[in-house]
Amino acid sequence: MSEKREGFEAEALIHLDGLYGLALRFTGGDDAAAQDLVQDTMLKAYRAWDNFQSGTNCRAWLTTILRNTFINDLRRRQKRPVPVEFDEVAERPIYPQLRETDPEGRFFERIVDEEVIRAIEELPEDFRVPVVLADLEGLGYQEISEILEIPVGTVKSRLFRARRRLQQRLYSYAVEMGYIRGE
Repeated sequence: MSEKREGFEAEALIHLDGLYGLALRFTGGDDAAAQDLVQDTMLKAYRAWDNFQSGTNCRAWLTTILRNTFINDLRRRQKRPVPVEFDEVAERPIYPQLRETDPEGRFFERIVDEEVIRAIEELPEDFRVPVVLADLEGLGYQEISEILEIPVGTVKSRLFRARRRLQQRLYSYAVEMGYIRGE
């Protein structure tokens, strides 16, 4: 067995399950598309394995490849991207009960279920991807910044705005489930 193959199997293949889960979220739950995305990612990663520096963050490296592959495929399928209006979301939480609850996504950590996943999948890509990486995959701002190739400040802004959209979308559900008290 070649040294390249051994290194790849030892460092990269252990991340297959995590990449598949992330690919499922990126593709809106489409199993076949997620499998194709992971397969394309791993093929690209293997071809570029000589460029990977052993001992660095393999998960972040693979996630970057997955994200870039997803976005490139998406761009090929769409003639032009849908613009996202960042100013549509209020700068403060709309509901007073949430004002102190969610500075870093703690509110959503308590209630991640099918309804929340559905709400996340409905977010525009610019918002959905950072939320998936931060709140579902547990990555930090710096890792997300590197993966998405955007400044840390942009990561924070997109997370803030995405979480506000989720608060709006999930408020009634959270009250109904007893996670927060209604007005």
